[in-house]
Amino acid sequence: MTRGQLIVLLFLTFGLLVTATSVVYSKYASRKNFVALQLLRAERDAMEVDWGRLQLEQSTWATHARVEKMARKKLNMHIPTAEEVVVVKP
Repeated sequence: MTRGQLIVLLFLTFGLLVTATSVVYSKYASRKNFVALQLLRAERDAMEVDWGRLQLEQSTWATHARVEKMARKKLNMHIPTAEEVVVVKP
């Protein structure tokens, strides 16, 4: 084997080692990112469940009957009689 062939063989061996190491690192990074993605998806799903629960709670607290009940009870409000209504004209 000549000196030139030996240099080419060493260069190709080095290239093969670098490529193999890069493939292993790339696969590791891919798996790591996939795990992170799965965790983020689980967190998103949990937040969507919380959002739905909050929307349901808001709709419960904002029903017309409940608002009217609280207005009557806490603010002593009532529907005005005809004598209490004042019409303001421009």
